[in-house]
Amino acid sequence: MASLSQRFGFIGLGAMGYPMATQLRRKLPTTTVLVIYDLNTTALENFSQENNAFGPIQIATCSKEVCDLADCIITIVPEGTHVRAVYLTPETGLLATNTTGKVFIESSTIDRGTSLEIGKAVASSDYNPSNPPNFVDIPVSGGTAGAEKGILTFMAGAAEEEPIFPLLREICLLMGSSVYPCGARGLGIAAKLSNNYLSGLIALATSEAMNIGMRCGLDPKVLSNCFATSSGGSWVNSTVNPVPGVCPDAVTSRGYEGGFKVQLMKKDMSLAVETAKQVGAKLVLADAGLGAYTAASEDPKCRDRDSRVVYRWLGGHEPEFKRD
Repeated sequence: MASLSQRFGFIGLGAMGYPMATQLRRKLPTTTVLVIYDLNTTALENFSQENNAFGPIQIATCSKEVCDLADCIITIVPEGTHVRAVYLTPETGLLATNTTGKVFIESSTIDRGTSLEIGKAVASSDYNPSNPPNFVDIPVSGGTAGAEKGILTFMAGAAEEEPIFPLLREICLLMGSSVYPCGARGLGIAAKLSNNYLSGLIALATSEAMNIGMRCGLDPKVLSNCFATSSGGSWVNSTVNPVPGVCPDAVTSRGYEGGFKVQLMKKDMSLAVETAKQVGAKLVLADAGLGAYTAASEDPKCRDRDSRVVYRWLGGHEPEFKRD
């Protein structure tokens, strides 16, 4: 089994990447170098200032430099076009340099086609045949709160019996609490898109159900508690209920500021629907769900806010409450 690298790279210090990289830096040995890169130079400087006490941090000027300076590189950026840019940009992309023995962990939520394309590009890159690079799709779930607490779920496009999987698990557990080997390249992304399709529909259904009960006169916390121990219970209801105040520490109780943007839920739902078409999976709820998130993402009252803001888009009552 390969040992934990002494030189890590991390590309993408966004809403998810920043806390993931923070967990990584704080849990890696203090002698391990962490090389970081993002187009947002402010994020790079802030990260370095906040975390340099936990071990050496080096700021790279491009993706290629990260690959030059690190043996294991984690990437998490918003869309497939960004992943292509990170890996394939001539002269400055990750594959613009020798990739011998490198491990690439790609955690972005993108379409399967792009993920498989990048994997093939890595396999065709410049390396010593006796020590080829390894590219694995390992998207994450758990939201920004899960990233900040280090309790993310990782869905690995790898089989448990692969020699590299123990190393992948060890790395992922520095940032999360669960790692699932999904069987083969591309299946990590398939698991993530399936999950986000389900999560988005559950959040929408929870929003609708809360709106029904509250309009009948039910207290939202009482209604949520009823769901929690009944057949309508879910992680969304109990952890990030769409109604402000029901889960006081959730983004839904902070004006829906932060969290998983509604535009990203629209993107992920679209990717899941497209994947379903490609594999011939019949969908019944897709049009209504995707339509709701599309409309919410275009509503000025909802855009750039957490995806559970779909409750606001529905016209749900937002109770006033005091945070402790």
